[in-house]
Amino acid sequence: MARVDLELAHAYAANPQQDSDYALLPLKMRFEDGGAYALLGPSGCGKTTLLNVMSGLLTPSQGTVLFDGRDVTQDSPQARNIAQVFQFPVIYDTMTVAENLAFPLRNRQWSTDKIKQRVGQIAEMLEMSGQLHQRAAGLSADAKQKISLGRGLVRPDVSAVLFDEPLTVIDPHLKWQLRRKLKQIHNELKLTLIYVTHDQVEALTFAEQVVVMTRGRAVQVGSPADLFERPSHTFVGHFIGSPGMNFIRAQVTDEAVRVGSRTLSLPTALRLPAGDIKLGIRPEYVTLAQTPTAGSLPMVVTQVQDVGTHFIVTAEHERQIIKARLSADAAEVALTKGQVMWFQVLNAHTCFYKNEDIVA
Repeated sequence: MARVDLELAHAYAANPQQDSDYALLPLKMRFEDGGAYALLGPSGCGKTTLLNVMSGLLTPSQGTVLFDGRDVTQDSPQARNIAQVFQFPVIYDTMTVAENLAFPLRNRQWSTDKIKQRVGQIAEMLEMSGQLHQRAAGLSADAKQKISLGRGLVRPDVSAVLFDEPLTVIDPHLKWQLRRKLKQIHNELKLTLIYVTHDQVEALTFAEQVVVMTRGRAVQVGSPADLFERPSHTFVGHFIGSPGMNFIRAQVTDEAVRVGSRTLSLPTALRLPAGDIKLGIRPEYVTLAQTPTAGSLPMVVTQVQDVGTHFIVTAEHERQIIKARLSADAAEVALTKGQVMWFQVLNAHTCFYKNEDIVA
């Protein structure tokens, strides 16, 4: 395994002049040896480009890639000793499951006994021990992708294992099982795993640290708890969560914040820059009351959605929309469309943003 250090930028066109010319804006990032990471963001944000730069499939137009302090920027994937698992299965249909798993080890001239032991270990982890002698051609797409995962994990001496949306073709129920398996495998084998996905559930349940990307920029690196509780950028607050974080336009004056025609007092210890800001609060932390409370706004309920385990209540204050995620008991008081309720938007969980970046 290896520690991976990146200090680079990448543009596919020559002579980039502005941010939009870059696939990856300048970044400086470290992936620790043995860590489990996810690159999370929407399609086109640069996460696969970043993965390919790490693997050696792509040479960055600027900067360096270091493995354990050694410059590998110009090295091939083979020279970097990287294993990469792609979105669709990359296997040999004419081989058995065991032969597919053994292939990377045979190429490195492992002994037969060691190959058999390692293949058995990985097959057991992936719950494929009973399929080792079946030909890959006759297996389902789910099983083929499990073989592909196994081929990426079978070499214990790799610098890192890179996953590029490997569960896209997997049945939803099996996805959950394989995420759990990958986390278990990481805990047992201590491999450096870097996982690309646009699915926040995959990223947050698999990774110890998540890199959130948008438009070629890494906007925040943190634990799942960090991303949920304290998004450093409004994009992170919007992208993480279901529904995402509420953002309320406001103005700061003296020790108060003004939302439309309402003025809310700020805690005396809180110092915010004067001018336009956004209040950010998760739907999970919005509470409702039928009478005014500190830090609350009067809102007209516009929609109530029963999603089984909870309710999503949508309301409006002077053309600004806020969502609250409530239990069935808490939602009972807000079940009438058109009802005016007081939504508390200032509390210990509220974040404050200026120019899209967190300030408090």
